[in-house]
Amino acid sequence: MSADFPLAILAKAPIPGETKTRLIPVLGAEGAARLHAALLCHTLKVAINATAAHQITLWTALDHSHPLFLELADRYDIELRAQPEGDLGDRMHRALSTMKGSGLLIGSDCPALTPTLLAECHDALEEAEVVLLPAEDGGYGLVGVRHPDARLFQDIAWGTAEVMTTTRQRIDALGWRLSCPARVWDVDRPQDLQRLALGFPRLGRCLKVE
Repeated sequence: MSADFPLAILAKAPIPGETKTRLIPVLGAEGAARLHAALLCHTLKVAINATAAHQITLWTALDHSHPLFLELADRYDIELRAQPEGDLGDRMHRALSTMKGSGLLIGSDCPALTPTLLAECHDALEEAEVVLLPAEDGGYGLVGVRHPDARLFQDIAWGTAEVMTTTRQRIDALGWRLSCPARVWDVDRPQDLQRLALGFPRLGRCLKVE
């Protein structure tokens, strides 16, 4: 299946010691970076089966010309853009603000995303001003908006279990309707690795402990 809607992906370059740092005690710096790279490749495969390649932008961080970024851009004919300065909220707002029309934004560590779910999330924006996929850790794995507004992302303690709760408060303050088509999980903590290995054997091969 393939639709045609804007989709932004935020991703760090898979540099050992700089990515998936909470997994380093289990996988080692090289192993954590290798898993991050595999998750990003998986995310791009999902994205390219959900929407048109020209609608996908990979927003890069750490090393904007990393070989993996260049390889993915060449393989899928997607656009690369450097993430701007600022906190996560600033960067998400910038990515959403560059879209022509309503669109979605995701990270690179949520294997539960599928092309069908992405399409459902975009369809939800026909009735709601914002769509979120709440994550089990208290954050969210996807955000989509009909019209970007920086206030949605202001004064949020990113990386904490309160992200989703606080974001709901921002949505209420804006008077927006919210749609949450599903609940998801991401790969960020050691306890997520067993689920990844069981549910995604191909990605599980990256879990060699160093």
